[in-house]
Amino acid sequence: MKILVLADVESKYLWDYFEKEKLDGIDLILSCGDLRSEYLSFLASFAKVPILYVRGNHDDNYAFKEPEGCVCIEDKIYVYKGVRIMGLGGSIRYKAGANQYTQSQMKKRVVKMWPKIKMKKGIDILLTHSPAAGIGDGEDNPHKGFEVFIDILDKYKPKYFIHGHVHLNYSVNNKRECKYKDTTIINGYERYIFEYPDKESDIPETVTE
Repeated sequence: MKILVLADVESKYLWDYFEKEKLDGIDLILSCGDLRSEYLSFLASFAKVPILYVRGNHDDNYAFKEPEGCVCIEDKIYVYKGVRIMGLGGSIRYKAGANQYTQSQMKKRVVKMWPKIKMKKGIDILLTHSPAAGIGDGEDNPHKGFEVFIDILDKYKPKYFIHGHVHLNYSVNNKRECKYKDTTIINGYERYIFEYPDKESDIPETVTE
């Protein structure tokens, strides 16, 4: 399954210079947040596959204008072609904002997800806006990662952890991909395509809220 990941910056390749053929072969689109609602709505008008998203710290305007034709998976587990995708958007709290959380607040969100994860017998992809603490996050307070994300990786070992928030051009040390134990971590800055191994499953497309 070919997955297109989007985050933080609207891609000129997919917007200013868009051609519908550029989405050929894409099986799923995941947005890590901090993208204009109009951008995702535009892609949804051409994409023949689901666009799943979480909100970034700059997406407070989604409360007034959500991306049309897309599916918000905040605090949910969305199953697509047998792949279990859990969404947790937002960044560390560094000022007032609807999509910013303290370490404690994010931990409470995750604790509420435990029964859903147990019901689905785990997760395959963790989709967030922010990185995990100490893995691809920033040294400045606004770009620090969440400690509880490490707990998720340790306990449930998803195949992929996909996030945004830390722009790759912030530092030459920022990496597109890295590994943490059994999990491949992807920074989805702007756009990135990766192959998820096909998974045989009789599980229908569902959302656990």
